Amino acid sequence: MQELIVDAGGAGSEIECPACKTSIVVPEADAANVHTQNPISTSAAAKEEVHFSVPQSSEPVAPLIKSALPPLDVAKDGEKKIRIKTIRRTDCVEVDRDHFDERVSEFLQRVGEKNVISINAVSYTHEDMATKAMLTDYGVMIVFKG
Repeated sequence: MQELIVDAGGAGSEIECPACKTSIVVPEADAANVHTQNPISTSAAAKEEVHFSVPQSSEPVAPLIKSALPPLDVAKDGEKKIRIKTIRRTDCVEVDRDHFDERVSEFLQRVGEKNVISINAVSYTHEDMATKAMLTDYGVMIVFKG
């Protein structure tokens, strides 16, 4: 016996069994045959057909995206080199005190705001030496001129 699932809209239609190639009439839905469906997939919004039109102009249009900033390869040829500093939260915890924010703030103050190119959040996994458990933690990667 093979189980086939058909949308309730197919009730009364004739289909071919994919296994034995016999014609089968899809029965009307009843409580025993109804499988719950995702309500979004059966909503009117999911079945609505939408057509979009793209505006056309015979005159040049203003660019929507401004020129990109020079890539880091161009910036590195300036007077300062591009550097990266990664600060992991795990390295900032001492005797159950978290000094992460202080260390990041101190580093940013030393570098100076005008030299910071980007600050990116990072997550990483490391092994806790005491418990041998794998822990996930966070940190920051700071790209700066220095």
